[in-house]
Amino acid sequence: MTPFEYVSVLISIILGLGISQLVTGVTDLIHRWERVKFYWPHMLWIGFIFFLHIQDWWILYDLKNLSTWKLHTFLFTVLYPINLFILARLLFPFGSEGEDTDLKTFYFKNFRRIFVWAIISVGLSIIDNVLLNNLSLLEQPLQLSLLGFLSFITIKNYQHEWIHKMIVILLSGLLIISMVSRDWTIRS
Repeated sequence: MTPFEYVSVLISIILGLGISQLVTGVTDLIHRWERVKFYWPHMLWIGFIFFLHIQDWWILYDLKNLSTWKLHTFLFTVLYPINLFILARLLFPFGSEGEDTDLKTFYFKNFRRIFVWAIISVGLSIIDNVLLNNLSLLEQPLQLSLLGFLSFITIKNYQHEWIHKMIVILLSGLLIISMVSRDWTIRS
């Protein structure tokens, strides 16, 4: 077993747990369909976080050529999947089995928590790009802009619905563009 195979097992488990949270959460919402008032921006967030899980698992393979793994490298690498798991869990209401659930109300009560963990994800991505991908901060204007924008919205506690709709559409669009424009081929 290579060092990469060894460390990728735990990272894959954590990503799998996050995907499980998302799929279970959506299934719970579908199961209580008549008691749930859906909100499309919230559902886009769920899809966005789902694809971030898949993307992280796919990109993980790029680290196969890292011949030596130190504990601090592994710990840093595992932080992003852990963060994604937390995001996946934050997207769903707790204990509302017998109650009606309005996802718009839930989203606006909790968007700051969601955004804080999204900000952490962007920050981890920037650091990862610097440490493991040898990119400078100047080569990451999109990530830095996103970090600043999400931080500003979170700190100011903007509740304007159009801003939140725009954010999730923008994030989903950026994810789609990155998935289409990058060569996502796995090579041995």
